[in-house]
Amino acid sequence: MRCKTALPIRLKSMSDGLSDRLAAVNDRIEGACARAHRDVSGVRLLAVTKVFGAEVVHEAYALGLREFGENYVQEMERKAPEVSGLAEARFHLIGHLQSNKTKKAAQLFSAIDSIDSAKLASRLDGEGKPMDVMVEVKLSEEESKSGAGEVELPAIVEAIRGSRNLKLRGLMTVPPWSEDAEVARPYFARLRELAARFEIPELSMGMSNDLEVAIEEGATWVRVGTALFGRRKKPL
Repeated sequence: MRCKTALPIRLKSMSDGLSDRLAAVNDRIEGACARAHRDVSGVRLLAVTKVFGAEVVHEAYALGLREFGENYVQEMERKAPEVSGLAEARFHLIGHLQSNKTKKAAQLFSAIDSIDSAKLASRLDGEGKPMDVMVEVKLSEEESKSGAGEVELPAIVEAIRGSRNLKLRGLMTVPPWSEDAEVARPYFARLRELAARFEIPELSMGMSNDLEVAIEEGATWVRVGTALFGRRKKPL
């Protein structure tokens, strides 16, 4: 049975326009859902707009996208005045959050997908704003990757579930990058196992180059930037 999708997608050049690239990505999501015998409604697209200007967010919003991922509190602070009129837009922080920036993050974001310590969860809860959160889990040995180790996960989950304002929605991970998407599969499979152990419903995993593998392994969110907006040049 063919999966239905409200947000189409396929990989094309920038000249084809965002509408075509969005259609291409949704085709890829739909194809992966069909192979995995999953309903496409169980996979959501997070459009990663980090390093792109507010005009890109507006263009994506006009095409029906509502969930956007940003890496930096400072960058979102600069964009906020220009996107404040997009009433249904939700912005997720997917980059590392420093504990001294929880107040500003709580003001700017609808969701924090990169909690990596019980201390950070406590600081964010103390800001008093109800928020959806995810725990970022570091499953690779790369020093450049952020996230909590597996041994830290029980304490973080307990801290979030014992908080007043935070709702634990999922786990997030970033595997080692490779041109071969299959390299990411064991990392995605491990995140799925951890989510099942702690009865956490959502999995944010998979990006432009490996989203199909992520969906086959159970992703409920895929974070797509390059396949939608092209390669980033430099931070704002």
